[in-house]
Parts: sequence; structure tokens; C-alpha cells
Amino acid sequence: MYNTQTILIVDDEPRTRGGLKNMLEAWSAGRYTIKTADNGKDARRLIEQEPVHLLITDIRMPEITGLNLVEWLGTLNLSVKPTVILISGYAEFEYAQQGLQLGVVNYLLKPISKSKLIAATEQALEVASEQSRIQKMQRIVDEKLIHVTKESEALSEPVKAAIGYVEKHLDQAFSLREIGDHVHLNPSYFCVLFKEQMQMTFLEYVTRSRMQKAKELLLQTKLPISEIAERVGYQTTKYFSKLFKEYEGHSPGIYRNETLGQDEEV
Repeated sequence: MYNTQTILIVDDEPRTRGGLKNMLEAWSAGRYTIKTADNGKDARRLIEQEPVHLLITDIRMPEITGLNLVEWLGTLNLSVKPTVILISGYAEFEYAQQGLQLGVVNYLLKPISKSKLIAATEQALEVASEQSRIQKMQRIVDEKLIHVTKESEALSEPVKAAIGYVEKHLDQAFSLREIGDHVHLNPSYFCVLFKEQMQMTFLEYVTRSRMQKAKELLLQTKLPISEIAERVGYQTTKYFSKLFKEYEGHSPGIYRNETLGQDEEV
């Protein structure tokens, strides 16, 4: 498991690279892991191998420039996407503007003072923390459920009542007949009405609701997957895991580990 966040410094000048590392290590006092690379190729390899939370990179480097690195980051689907600080020995405002358009959070001119470096690093890590929180929320939220929830005012009373029943009984198994009795409708007619208004079948709605609750529990608790399966209404972990993979593309364990930036559990 990765216990600390990682800051990666990329610069082809040994003196600058070493100086930045020394300043950040003294400031960090072990709170962060400080790594370096002297070229863009090595930086790419490191980012692909493990989470990097902040990338501090020179703009001008042979072959792969700092902007090349930032553009490359934009093409990746990373569980942790680093925030970026660009550094340069020149007032390259055109490059700085391009960097800002690519999501770079700061631009520092060499020589870089300790106070400016630390201030920029602290700001960038705050941005990284907020982005991480947003990314986790995005991985929890089911966009299809959010969309139908926004249209809830237009739903009929039976459909609203069914949704309320599902929310209160996610941890229990229930039949379509029970839902029909609860909303005082024939089960077959209720299914037609529900699909017409929700643009999904009742079974899909129940499954998506259970998967969303499961994602919340996976990321916000340390409960074992077997207990999470029970808490969202599934009697067997095997069936829960099968459904989860169908909806999320990964098993519950891999989903938890990748989203939280952890090594895979064995």
C-alpha cells in the first residue's frame, strides 16, 4: 500500500533537479515521497508504474518536453492523475499559457526560491486533494440514476413510492409482488409504468441502486466485501461480485484498490 503521496521532479539539469529535491525533502520531513527523473521517458515510466500526486517538470527538455508530458497525462485513465507545476529558465509566456489550458496549476521561473517552491507545492497538493475527492465521487455516482432522480417531480405517485421502498430496503431481498402490493398495482402493470417513466426496468434500477451503495461502502469503509454484499441485499459474495463486475468493469476488490490508490490485496 502507498502510505505517502509522491512528488515527481523532472528536469534534465542535475543541479536544478537536486536542489529542488533537497528543498522539498527538508520541507516535507517524510510526509511526502520525493522522486526525480532526468528525462520525460523515465518520468512516463514511473507515472505508469505507481501513483504520482504532483509533477514538477521543466518545460525545455530533449525529446519529450514538459508540455509533451502534460499532454500525455491528459490521454491516460489514471486512478490518481497528478497536478502539474511547470518550471523554466525563460519567461516563456506562450508555453505557460498553453500549460494553463492543459490544466497546469502553476508556472515558476528559475532560479526558484525555497519560499516560492513550497508555496506552489502546497497549493498544488491542495488542488490534487480536491481533484482526488471529486474523482472518487465521480466513480461512486451512477450518472443514469442521477439523471432520473433529477426528473423525479414528473414521476407518478406509485413510481415515487416504489423508489422510496427500494431506498429503505436495499439490504433486503424483495419480490416484484411485494412492490406491487406496496404501491397497490398489478406487478405487470407496475413494471410497464416504471420503465415508461424511468427509462429503465425496475430490476435495473434496483441493481444500480445497490451497486452505488456498494461503491460508497467500498470507498468509505474497510468492511470486507462479503459484508458489503449482505448490506446491499445479496446473499452470496460470488453473485454480488459478478454483478459488480458487469456494471463497473472490475471486481469489487480491484475497484476499491485502484480508486484508493492501493496495492491489490491478496
